[in-house]
Amino acid sequence: MEILNIIDPVRFKIYLMVLMRISILLFMFPIFSSNAFPAMLKAGFAMVLSLLLYTVVPVDLARFPEDAVSTGLMIGAEALIGLILGLCLRIFLGAIQLAGQIIGFQMGFAMINVIDPQTGANVSIMDQLGYWVGLVIFLLLNGHHVMISVLADSFALVPVGYLMMPPAVLAKMMELMAQLFLLSIKIGAPVIAALMFVSAGFGLVSKFSPQMNVMIVAFPLKIIVGLFLFGLSLDIIAIITRDYIPEFKKILMYLLFFLGGG
Repeated sequence: MEILNIIDPVRFKIYLMVLMRISILLFMFPIFSSNAFPAMLKAGFAMVLSLLLYTVVPVDLARFPEDAVSTGLMIGAEALIGLILGLCLRIFLGAIQLAGQIIGFQMGFAMINVIDPQTGANVSIMDQLGYWVGLVIFLLLNGHHVMISVLADSFALVPVGYLMMPPAVLAKMMELMAQLFLLSIKIGAPVIAALMFVSAGFGLVSKFSPQMNVMIVAFPLKIIVGLFLFGLSLDIIAIITRDYIPEFKKILMYLLFFLGGG
């Protein structure tokens, strides 16, 4: 049992705090949150990344409590920081998914769903197509590097064992959630408007020619128009993702600034 004496209990507690913040953020990241990603690999990557950042994390040992309740509150604070950072990316990708769901509903795909390999739930086809395009573009533009760099800076802005929750943080999160709907409309507006005009056109045709079975023509035509225009609107997702990444870093640093006491 001599090997146990090598591990400093205080340093081990610091490592656990770092691991908690990093692991929550990694598990909120879309790829790592997938059930298809092996759990042991997730844990191993989180432990290695925590070990790398642990060596450069400034820590005030006087902040570490001695009782179990205070230690549990500190662990919860670290988990909350990782949750807030991960939620910012989830909100952006959720806007793309919402746009895909609205477009799929207008195309008549409301009853045509696929199994999401990440969550195991039934989701819209257009939802998944837009989601994966946005995620791939985010990775190609080094959005994951932004996440890791902000995560490293977070230990300087919000030291381990310290957390504030001013009204500015809640206001910013509410603003991001409100922008989710606005962003989804911006992404899906061309397709939504075109499908609305197609539906209005077939409504007029059925009004002037009641004997014509409009549904036989309308349903496949709406699918063709929707798929064609959604393919063109993927450029919109690319442009919005490219413009969002610099703003994304500013949002994370803004939240960390106030979480650290401003």
